[in-house]
Amino acid sequence: MDAHPLDGLDLTLLTALSEQPRVGDMELSRLAGVARATVQSRLRRLQDAGVIAGWAPELDVQAAGFPVRAFVTLHIAQGALDDVARDLVAIPYVLEAHVTTGEYDVICQVATPSHADLQATLVRIDQSSAVVRSVSVVVLSTLVPRRVLPLLGTAVRPRSPRVPTDQSRKVSRRGRR
Repeated sequence: MDAHPLDGLDLTLLTALSEQPRVGDMELSRLAGVARATVQSRLRRLQDAGVIAGWAPELDVQAAGFPVRAFVTLHIAQGALDDVARDLVAIPYVLEAHVTTGEYDVICQVATPSHADLQATLVRIDQSSAVVRSVSVVVLSTLVPRRVLPLLGTAVRPRSPRVPTDQSRKVSRRGRR
């Protein structure tokens, strides 16, 4: 998927949606100072480009009864990426897994209701024939929660200047005289 260049209006809309996920197009239009049709077309464009990846609620696993989290790094057997992916998907406590460069091949995040469940999950991960070795690190607290808006703000390109209307031309001519 190609990158979608963002501008200030995109960031304004994404910020408003992040802060108030249930806000409607009319309120977004008021907050952004643009027409409702502009909001709708921008949101459609952001969704088509994959910038807005979904409209599902943000879920908090800790509040839902899974307070024990850990990151698990895996060394896997040569050519066993599909096998380890299949094995990890079968474990519901695995929240995500990423293929990485460096010392480890895969890093996973897991969440469980208890330390005993974490231990059982780690044993289950290690039982995969694709896993050669694993190392786990238990999360004690979250220092910086997952965030995207500060990152997106670094990529905002300036909006194109608007073509002056007849009214603004008249004002600028008067000012020059």
